[in-house]
Parts: sequence; C-alpha cells; structure tokens
Amino acid sequence: MKKEKKQPMRSCIVCRNKFIKKDLTRIVRNAEGEIFCDPTGKAPGRGAYVCRNPKCIDSFLSRSYLERTFKQQIPQETVEEVRKQVGLTGVKDGEGRDE
Repeated sequence: MKKEKKQPMRSCIVCRNKFIKKDLTRIVRNAEGEIFCDPTGKAPGRGAYVCRNPKCIDSFLSRSYLERTFKQQIPQETVEEVRKQVGLTGVKDGEGRDE
C-alpha cells in the first residue's frame, strides 16, 4: 500500500484557523523590504499566511496586521498593490467577492 503524502498545514494570521498550505495566500517581505503576494509559496523572506476569505484578507490589509507582522511602516501604495495582486480591488470593510 502506498502512503499518502502528508500535507503541510498553516494558520491564517487573522482568523487563526488551520488550512492546507496551498489553500492559503502568502504575503512576503523580502530582504529588500518589498512586500508582495507570493502565489508560489516559495519566495524567500518572511511570510504571513492568510486564508482566502475576503474578510480575512481585507482585515489583514486594512488594519495594522501588515505593520505588526513585518515590523515596519507600510505605505498605502504597497497595501493597494498587494490588494490588486490578491484580487481584492474595490472590496472594503469585509464585503464579499462574486465567485
């Protein structure tokens, strides 16, 4: 019998629920201080995992979660760029996306 490969689990930084790593969105700060969405999950740097619930992503980007997580001031332009990369443009205050 073939053993099933164990799936790595990660916690959403906002809701604290556990998910399979590939089901989360990873936001990364690299050595140069750039912050971006990492769709591969393999970019070097400090990463934070957020579930794909629009409310969690919006909370992570709109509150001070980013600044606390990465321990630096985050310009609003960077927040908006990450919001575009994640696909949450135009979503404010926890509104859902049409899926």
